[in-house]
Amino acid sequence: MKALLTIVLLIVSNTFMTLAWYGHLKFSEWTKFSKLGLISIILISWGIALFEYIFQVPANRIGFKENGGPFSLMQLKVIQEVITLTVFTIFSLIVFKNQSFSYNHLIGFVFLVLAVYFIFKN
Repeated sequence: MKALLTIVLLIVSNTFMTLAWYGHLKFSEWTKFSKLGLISIILISWGIALFEYIFQVPANRIGFKENGGPFSLMQLKVIQEVITLTVFTIFSLIVFKNQSFSYNHLIGFVFLVLAVYFIFKN
């Protein structure tokens, strides 16, 4: 149960992170946001990133072995990286429709899955 909760919290956290890091790139298409300066965009992104931390910190605390969770520190980091790239890929294909997903991306993901395998292998 803790493993699943950790993963769900990391997915939600990474969704907010992706919105904070890359969502502002679409602001120019929205009338109310198109004329914002860099400082305003940074502040909006920080506001979104706050929600990332609201989910990320509990995910790592719940999931960390030394706090009674199922994952080592290295395992948590590799899980988080795979989730980050998965969320980013889905986001970029949905929000930035001119982006494509090619074979080299797929090969990179296969290597990430292999990294997860080796990190979890005793």
